[in-house]
Amino acid sequence: MRDTIRNQLDQDGYVVLEDFLRPAECDELLAAGVELAMQAHENDQKCVFSTTGKQQLQDKYFIESNDKISYFFEADAFGPDGALQVDPSVSLNKVGHALHLLHPIFRCYTYSDRVKAVCRELGFKEPSVVQSMYIYKNPGVGGEVVAHQDATYLYTEPLPPVGFWIPLEDATIQNGCLWMLRGSHKSGVHRRLIRNPDKDKESKQALIYDTPSPIYPSSSFTPIPVSRGTLVLIHGNVVHKSAPNKSEKSRHAYTFHVIEKKDNAYSPDNWLQEGENAPFLDLYTTPQMI
Repeated sequence: MRDTIRNQLDQDGYVVLEDFLRPAECDELLAAGVELAMQAHENDQKCVFSTTGKQQLQDKYFIESNDKISYFFEADAFGPDGALQVDPSVSLNKVGHALHLLHPIFRCYTYSDRVKAVCRELGFKEPSVVQSMYIYKNPGVGGEVVAHQDATYLYTEPLPPVGFWIPLEDATIQNGCLWMLRGSHKSGVHRRLIRNPDKDKESKQALIYDTPSPIYPSSSFTPIPVSRGTLVLIHGNVVHKSAPNKSEKSRHAYTFHVIEKKDNAYSPDNWLQEGENAPFLDLYTTPQMI
């Protein structure tokens, strides 16, 4: 029964809910993602996103994406000369971070009755979506996402955020499904990415980590292959990752993060902050239509 998902999230750090979206709904979101990919090349600025490097930490484009639809490319999509070396349709890493506010199709699904029902079952009093991403994980160039906790980037206390992750194509071990470190959410937040407190601007990094990267044994992770339309709920403190996509099949997914606003503090040190054009709206009362 779905009324046990809160207990399962507390116990394991993640929950798998099959058939959350119908195939036709996945197709609609996929089509929107493909359209976004083509629009990305109308933008002169090409920002690379990689969880294994530091460029996104130095990039103003990344920090200011909280209230925009911004495009982030795969590092392997470009050659040494900076020119694209793959087809433009498979060059993107992701699009974010305000799809839930600004794009009519993604907004419709994010603020749907189904999402609201899950939030109620999880016990949210005043849930708010703070960011959203369309992740491509394209064949051959889809990059690794290193082991991490979502709370590293979206720190709230005392209650952590919850990620809603929905693959729009089957997610397999071959094309880069999620891998979970079951139970790791019970050990707290291991590392935080914060806004650089260096007021003298001696460092070019706008964002810095407060501790070195933890080392997690690979043998402790469990793969989570799921079919398209499945909803994977991710506890903000659970350690998870995904491998690079070296297969011939893409693994598109839509994901967003929900925080509790009632009696819960959102850190002013987080890279993403609420703004005039990106308010943290109450999910229960926000209309689906723009």
